[in-house]
Amino acid sequence: MNALIYTLGVVVFALGVIISIALHECGHMVPARRFGVKVTQFFVGFGRTVWSTRRGETEYGLKAIPLGGYVKLVGMLPPPKNADPHLVRATNTGLFTQMVADARDVEYETVTDDDMDRLFHKLPWWKKVIVMAGGPMVNVAIAAVLFAVVLIGLGAQVPTTTVNGVSDCAIPDSEAGRACTDADPETPAKQIGLQPGDEIVAFGGERVEEWDELTELIRQNGNDQTTISYVRDGVEQTVDVRTSVIERLAIDDPSRVEDVGFLGVSPTFENQRQGPLVVGEVMWDTTKATGEAILHLPQRMVGVVKAALGAERSQDSPVSVVGASRAAGELVTYNEPTWSERAQRVLTLLASVNLFLALFNFIPLLPLDGGHIAGALWEGIRGAWAKLRGKPDPGPVDVAKMLPVAYAVGLILIVMSVLLIYVDIVNPISIT
Repeated sequence: MNALIYTLGVVVFALGVIISIALHECGHMVPARRFGVKVTQFFVGFGRTVWSTRRGETEYGLKAIPLGGYVKLVGMLPPPKNADPHLVRATNTGLFTQMVADARDVEYETVTDDDMDRLFHKLPWWKKVIVMAGGPMVNVAIAAVLFAVVLIGLGAQVPTTTVNGVSDCAIPDSEAGRACTDADPETPAKQIGLQPGDEIVAFGGERVEEWDELTELIRQNGNDQTTISYVRDGVEQTVDVRTSVIERLAIDDPSRVEDVGFLGVSPTFENQRQGPLVVGEVMWDTTKATGEAILHLPQRMVGVVKAALGAERSQDSPVSVVGASRAAGELVTYNEPTWSERAQRVLTLLASVNLFLALFNFIPLLPLDGGHIAGALWEGIRGAWAKLRGKPDPGPVDVAKMLPVAYAVGLILIVMSVLLIYVDIVNPISIT
């Protein structure tokens, strides 16, 4: 049964990614059409065409490698200045120049006179920004909807002040996972006789309703004497307790450790529906974490290369869609969750992936959407500056000149994708 559920989790996640990619491309196509741009192709995937159909002037289809998608907007590259776009360049002055010339030739070989007013590069700069930002912003919207469905509709597992477990001894985070020894001190919770099922209602005379409140009070208490109140069998009791001091990861910076007060209890989790503000907080926290992950991506890819050669793979290693799909399969089977919990886990993973796709595509490098957005913004700045100086509009930014960079970045992305897929197969990360 677990194998079937695992497979179902993988399939549902993979379909979710494919739908997200398709909606991303819709985010480009819909505003482009609204602005009159001719759209000739809409494909999910790369490589060999598996299926396609034509509706009007646009061919829709699926390709064999579902690692992305594209929309063909006619006239992305402007012709050379003062040149007829219907004429093919006869000579070149170097490798890069030839690459640019060839790209322009391909761009305009199917352009007719009727299409000349429907070319993308003729749009005002702000319309170009809307078209190119439309894809990533759709991914942001998908993430927001998925987080809302999970947190508002299904709820989230929230720690409560009801005790789930009492630690026998105090072990620093740096030694987490080892068993207690005779040298380890007994926890304060054990000393005062706290038991699973006790509901802690006050600490140091302050009433607490949330686990985070209780945790903060305990950490701030150091090794001072204080009181703790809890409810057992419907009766509230108050006892004196002296918390111990132990090394713990900092809440605001998990990479740092600090000495804090310690009681020795773990919380009981319960499913609670959240409000819209929590959705915003989760979106912001996930966005910050994703941004940091992207910033550290080159460094972590070094670890991926080592993992490909047999080294132990880090748990914070980046993964491909293969690794993410495996994670989805594990999430729906780990600890025998309910169907509601399975839905929560897969939808949360999909939401996180969509945020990653959005932020990654905003990187201002071609061929990513951010590269086209940067070009359009520069076009707007350049045009405004020319207008202030009483000069004629310099026209569209020639993104074709950046094609060598785009090809280099594209090659790097392909190598990264292949490497991640390989490592996810031979040296996968397990969330369990």
